[in-house]
Order: sequence, then structure tokens, then C-alpha cells
Amino acid sequence: MPALARHAARVALVLALAAEPGHAQATTTLKIQAAWPPTSMLWENSKFFAERVGKLSGGRLKIEMLASGSVVPPFESLDATGRGVLDGAHAAPAYWVGKNKAAALFGPAPGGPFGMDMLDYLGWVYQGGGPELYRELYRDVLKTDVVPLPLTAVSNQVLGWFKKPIRSLADLRGVKCRQTGITAEVFTELGMRTVNLAGGEIIPAAERGVIECAEWVGPAEDMKLGFHQVFKHYYLPSLHEPSVVVELLINGKIWEKLSPEFQEIIKAATLEATINSAIALNKANAGALKELREKHNVQIGRTPNDILIGMLKAWDKIAQQEADKNPFFKKVYESQRRWAADVVTSRRTVHPSYEVAADYYWPQK
Repeated sequence: MPALARHAARVALVLALAAEPGHAQATTTLKIQAAWPPTSMLWENSKFFAERVGKLSGGRLKIEMLASGSVVPPFESLDATGRGVLDGAHAAPAYWVGKNKAAALFGPAPGGPFGMDMLDYLGWVYQGGGPELYRELYRDVLKTDVVPLPLTAVSNQVLGWFKKPIRSLADLRGVKCRQTGITAEVFTELGMRTVNLAGGEIIPAAERGVIECAEWVGPAEDMKLGFHQVFKHYYLPSLHEPSVVVELLINGKIWEKLSPEFQEIIKAATLEATINSAIALNKANAGALKELREKHNVQIGRTPNDILIGMLKAWDKIAQQEADKNPFFKKVYESQRRWAADVVTSRRTVHPSYEVAADYYWPQK
């Protein structure tokens, strides 16, 4: 038998054996801890991502999602992933502002930044210089051995839940409220007394009277956590986190051991899950707002404009101060400014204002 024919016969035999029971290819399993309460839509999107990876890989790559706090507290998941205690984490870049405030610019950053909505911001994250700067943040600035990928969009955050009505910026002063990351600095600048709490700690703290107000995500997510059982005044929208994308972190050594195929599967699944999360949350918020009003008698109010403008002014001040002393923050901030200068201004030319058609068909009462 010629050599080529013998080789072809061996390949056919190997393929046949692999297809038989008992000769299936080994499964690679990654254990990834989420930072979200198991009742949240963020957790549901963690599971969606894991399911997509399994299906796209034909079961050869498995993502085992671990609940928040299963191995380490949520705010320790970056270090745990870098050290290899976890294979990965589904967390938020803003959790790491204590290490470098530039982390907040990768999600969620106040102001858009620069007026960007979710579509604009996703453009920067994926195509506007975001990927290269994202890797630089973890590899060169934080000196942490992780590979970051965007995973899950949670869109515009609400101003929050309050025990008393909010009619102007003055009503925020002195109020003790749950805020995290660099946005806590924005609210502190506005006179609020901020408290840093993980998602699962918010409701117990409110029930004990430790805080007087809180924000988490938006109507659907907030209702799942039970905010309406403690607070009855709900204000939205806000500009403290208008375009929010959270992240998947994978240990660098683990990532390097994955085949190029598995790496591409993970990248594809993260993008699909991110788009899916935005679509699902948009619809879920509509149903949640209706239920909050009609079933739970929540007083839903429009955030006063002086609060929205106050946020932008506070953020601009904080961001400029940080850019003046933090070269990497300045590098990322200027990258976002250049992107926004093109896409935000062009969209205002190309697209009609959302309110034109929305007010025509669905005038606000």
C-alpha cells in the first residue's frame, strides 16, 4: 500500500474511533465566578454565555458558572483570576478603580463618556481602540495576568430608589446612598454620602436603615432584587452610568492553553451574549415598569434636569483632575473623546431625534 494511502487509512481509523462511544474527545472545563446575585438578569446572561460556548464547541468546551462569592468575594475576583484561584470571572471593570481609576472608562463611565449611548460606546469598545487599551490596562498597568473581553450590556442605569421624593439637586445632598466605583465620586461631588456595597448586600442594608437610597441597574434587574419592597420612590433616567458593558476575565495562562478554535468560540459567544443582553433587558424593562406602577404602587419619577447636568459637570471635573495626574487614564479618555467626536456628532446629523417619532406615536402623559 502506498504511503499516502496508508496515511489516509490511519486518519480514517482515528476519525472512526473518535466517533464511537468511549472515544469522545476530552472536555475542557473553565470555572468562572460571576459577581451577580443569582436572581439577576446579569446572572442569566452568564448562563446564556456558558450555554452558547457549550453548543458552539459541540460540548468540547464547558463553562461552569459559579455563583457570586462561591470562591472569593465579588470585589476580589480580579486578583483571584490573575493568580489562578479562578479560571475566570464575570465582573465589572469599575470594581477595580481602587487599583487604577482608568478601569471605570471600560464600563461604566459617567457621561457616556462624551454623550455616547450604548451603540456608540460598543463601537469604541470593539472597534475604536478599546480592545488594545483594555488589554494594556490589565497587562501593563495593573500587572495582572488576565485576558479581558466585553460580556453583557446593561444599558442606561437609573438614578435610583429613594425613601423620599427627589425634586432637585438639593434633595441629594446629605442622603446616604449605595454607589460604587468612580460614580460614587460623582455623587459625592453632588453632596451625597455614598456607601460601597456589592449587589447582594443592598437590600439588607436598606432594610436595616444603613442607606436611604440605592441604585443597581434598571427596572427589570431592580425588581428581581426586591428594591420595590423597601423603597417606593424611583427616579430615572440618569447619566452617571449611561452606557454600561461588564466583562469576562480569563486567567492568562489558561487562555494561552486554549486552542485558537476555543478562543474564537469564546470571543463569538461573548459578543452574542452582549447583544442578547441588551435586547432582553430592553423588553424586560418595559414589563417591569408596568408591574412596578400597577402592582407595587411605586412612584416613578423623571430625574430633574439639574441633577443630570450636575452629574456631567461633576464628572468632567473629576475626569480632568484624574487625566492630569494619570497618564493611562488620559490616554483612554482621549481615545474615547476622539471616537465620540466622530460618532456622536455624525449620528445627530444622520438620525432624527428619538423623541420626534416617539412623541408622535407614544406621547408622554
